[in-house]
Amino acid sequence: MALRFPRFSQGLAQDPTTRRIWFGIATAHDFESHDDITEERLYQNIFASHFGQLAIIFLWTSGNLFHVAWQGNFEAWVQDPLHVRPIAHVIWDPHFGQLAVEAFTRGGAPGPVNIAYSGVYQWCGLVTPTTEMETERFVVQKRRISSQSSFVRTIRSKFLGLDRALSPCRYSQIQGEYVRWNNFLDVLPHPQGLGPFFSGQWNLYAQNPDSSSHLFGTSQGSGTAILTLLRGFHPQTQSLWLTDIAHHHLAVAFLFLVAGHMYRTNFGIGHSIKDLLEAHIPPGGRLGRGHKAQHMYSLPAYAFIAQDFTTQAALYTHHQYIAGFIMTGAFAHGAIFFIRDYNPKQNEDNVLARMLDHKEAIISHLSWANLFLGFHTLGLYVHNDVMLAFGTPEKQILIEPIFAQWIQSAHGPGDFLVHHAIALGLHTTTLILVKGALDAHDSKLMPDKKDFGYSFPCDGPGRGGTCDISAWDAFYLVVSGCEIPLDGYWQELIETLAWAHERTPLANLIRWRDKPVALSIVQARLVGLAHFSVGYIFTYAAFLIASASGKFG
Repeated sequence: MALRFPRFSQGLAQDPTTRRIWFGIATAHDFESHDDITEERLYQNIFASHFGQLAIIFLWTSGNLFHVAWQGNFEAWVQDPLHVRPIAHVIWDPHFGQLAVEAFTRGGAPGPVNIAYSGVYQWCGLVTPTTEMETERFVVQKRRISSQSSFVRTIRSKFLGLDRALSPCRYSQIQGEYVRWNNFLDVLPHPQGLGPFFSGQWNLYAQNPDSSSHLFGTSQGSGTAILTLLRGFHPQTQSLWLTDIAHHHLAVAFLFLVAGHMYRTNFGIGHSIKDLLEAHIPPGGRLGRGHKAQHMYSLPAYAFIAQDFTTQAALYTHHQYIAGFIMTGAFAHGAIFFIRDYNPKQNEDNVLARMLDHKEAIISHLSWANLFLGFHTLGLYVHNDVMLAFGTPEKQILIEPIFAQWIQSAHGPGDFLVHHAIALGLHTTTLILVKGALDAHDSKLMPDKKDFGYSFPCDGPGRGGTCDISAWDAFYLVVSGCEIPLDGYWQELIETLAWAHERTPLANLIRWRDKPVALSIVQARLVGLAHFSVGYIFTYAAFLIASASGKFG
């Protein structure tokens, strides 16, 4: 009998809401039960799903750009990036009173607006058109859309008092060479084109860099170099030199090509890319996001973003919690691999087997690092807070970071204790996830753990108590940070109240077919994680921007 994608059975359809959702998610992710699935087709589906994620990312980015183009003040911001607050979009809220209108009227706009903390203005400041052809295209685009839509012109004039171009990445001081299809290889990416590249005279690409007196947004003081090693920051924008960034990415691309070839041919180190994919352990995504978050403020790449502290704080937090989700997902799939696919005989003496052989040393070293950071950060915070509470502030312990001061003087200042506190959170998260993944196949307490699957609430007291030792428990503890799934119990309460109200005459007008049910620990934790994750994303950003805006103006 041919396989069919398993639909909800009639019995499952009668189950309560939470259990239906739980099994629905499991069914959708059980790829091997889908039609005509093979290992090759499975990898193709996983790869294809990446394009869905990219589509969402581009949709989100285009939405930001559209609102800035329609309702922003890029042309005013680019004239004075240090004093003009960038507008994200207009606020149309009929509930706004006069006080709210006055509070949100900023950035030089005549009405309430939201300020942009996404860095899109600073990004556009780097990718603005540099040739007459690009500028002419934007002007033509503006005229075309303006002539087609009188509504857009009315909205612009009514709420902003401006009739700006649709593209935010356009300003009038552009001077450049007219680029055509018949000459773009001769003038791009360098005035001498690709000639120096093919002739081996690569040093020509580093000659005549921008001068330190180069005025941002104009050709005054600009050079022709495209790959430099000037080091430091642009004196006006306080960001890295764009030609240094281009040089860095070219060098990194070359190194990645070499490293990729070494992995692909198994050139004496590690595994092939296929082996790494099969292991389902991609920590690079988390590391990349984490490094991006750290470098966003320590090595600012976008023009004038170094002076916008609220944007830096928002972007740092944004990329760190994305890194956290990628990190937890990577280790969750690593645990799934060790439970479902890992075969000790097939992986004898390879990198996975060696990692499992040394898991006690890895986990104990992570535990030691956590203890050190915990005592030397939280302990100091507690002690100092107690001294303040007792009215003896002179008894606080203040550390003089001798080596950190030298590093900070070379790379920029930073808060010593705060950085250690962040490191404590990162190492604690890593410890729980690494232990959950490396102990997913078996542990000394439970040698047959793989037979119980990815998630099980407890194996009872027979082995000394095995609650909170499954790979799912590690995932849950990292994301939620607590052991009692309170959100799950709230879900039970809601279902119970809804079922009870259905028995009343008024509520009986609206059918609620689900009956109350006690959730299992695993199911309740799913509910808790969903509520926690969504609430974290939607509430923390508002808290961060509000607090940072008040602190930094």
